[in-house]
Amino acid sequence: MRVKTEAKREAILEVASQVFQELGYERASMDEIAARVGGSKVTLYGYFSSKQQLVLEVVKYMGERHLDPAFDELVPGRDDVVSVLRRFGEKFLAFISTPEAVGGYRMVVAQAGQSDIGRGFFELGPKRGQGLLAAYLQAEMESGRLRQTDASVAAMHLMALIGAESHQPLLMGAMPPPTRQRVKQMVERAVAVFMAAYAPR
Repeated sequence: MRVKTEAKREAILEVASQVFQELGYERASMDEIAARVGGSKVTLYGYFSSKQQLVLEVVKYMGERHLDPAFDELVPGRDDVVSVLRRFGEKFLAFISTPEAVGGYRMVVAQAGQSDIGRGFFELGPKRGQGLLAAYLQAEMESGRLRQTDASVAAMHLMALIGAESHQPLLMGAMPPPTRQRVKQMVERAVAVFMAAYAPR
């Protein structure tokens, strides 16, 4: 009996991420992924029951690996709100602007009307992130460092502001990934607008 290992699972996720990036969801096959991993399709199905489950696990894995450091910044009371939100925003925007993240988003949107992939992606990605950000904002509202309002709505506003200058152009291929300096500037403007609306009166 073959034993599943976390290292093997992560290797599959890494390879699957590359295959989905290169070929898109429709053209990517479990056969292709298995061949690149260096195992059989039977082994692949021992870890993931379907291609749809695999793509959602890839989304979750990549989010945890690349975005958790951004959400780790959201510690209430550790620093002033502006500094925390800038650090969070810079890490968050830097990752979602990468070709890998943009390509993954395009792939999911393309499939959203044909399967449950879009809904699954939203639950694992944007909704989870909004919840973590809302929890931080709620704590800062309760401490009086932000004005009291609906923290979930405030989180959605901040997420939208962070991506306001780059999200659509990146998705449409109308701009290259922003430099580190440009990310910093975009986030600084986003946080300034957010604080103008949500700082205590």
